[in-house]
Amino acid sequence: MARSAAPAALSLRDCVAAATMAPSLHNSQPWLFSIDADGVDVRADRKRQLDVLDPVGRELLISVGAALFTLRLAIRGTGHRPHHRIFPDPDDPDLVARVDAGPPLPPTPAVEALVAAIPRRHTNRWPFAPSVVPQDALDHLRDAARHEGAGLEVAGAVARTTILGLSEAADRMLKVRHGYRAEIARWTLPSRRRRDGVPPTAIGPWDALETMPIRDFGLLQPQLRRASDRFEPHPTIAVLSTDGDDERDWVNAGQALQRVLLTATWLNLAATPISQPVEIPMARELLADAAGRAAQIVLRLGYGRPAAATPRRPLDEVLLP
Repeated sequence: MARSAAPAALSLRDCVAAATMAPSLHNSQPWLFSIDADGVDVRADRKRQLDVLDPVGRELLISVGAALFTLRLAIRGTGHRPHHRIFPDPDDPDLVARVDAGPPLPPTPAVEALVAAIPRRHTNRWPFAPSVVPQDALDHLRDAARHEGAGLEVAGAVARTTILGLSEAADRMLKVRHGYRAEIARWTLPSRRRRDGVPPTAIGPWDALETMPIRDFGLLQPQLRRASDRFEPHPTIAVLSTDGDDERDWVNAGQALQRVLLTATWLNLAATPISQPVEIPMARELLADAAGRAAQIVLRLGYGRPAAATPRRPLDEVLLP
């Protein structure tokens, strides 16, 4: 059945361009897209998988899921109801989703606010203010995760100490893992021409108290001479989790993650994904909640100074013919 009033191809290109602004591990941007008359195929770019940190591709699919949600949101922002299917072709595992632009539907103020947050969302690795994140803001973030089928559990004081300790231990284990430094180099060594990876402007300072596990992207760039700074002593830490732990759950975790991050941006909150404890299997098992839900990502939330944007691949590089 033909669809009525589908967005023009140029509009779908704009939606894909918005999708490429999603977060990804080391800003690896492991996604590809193709556009036809009615919608967009979202594919995993396996050449951009981080084999040391992400050998099974869990974080790659979380990243693609974040781009998928952003694409859905962008289409919704054009005034159309998006319909999506995850892994629509069992014979093509890299085809992560198909998103069709459905019938007209005017965007709500909440949709417009989230769309406006897309270009403003940046990972923030700087110290946050010691201010407490209000309960109503945390409730908004929980609702955002729940809307995409995930849970977001904010850690209490004891759990926060445990999670930060696990993160520090995981960070130390990762630094001695074979190939870790080479993988960091692949995604951080600067080049004027590169449009991916983590540039020096996005690395952030050391924590002078050495309690905040901010990943050290300056391992192989001693010339950066990262300054130290005092991070907030009692950070707000949350764990995003899913009921299951298969590829479909990882994609949905990415969608929930991006909805949470955009909601946080809308609320003028800063966020830092803390990946280390979910990159060590033993630590990730310890993060499972009482209901046995699988931990997918740890988030640090708060009020912080504006963070620098990271580069994005040109649209023609991620759009397949």
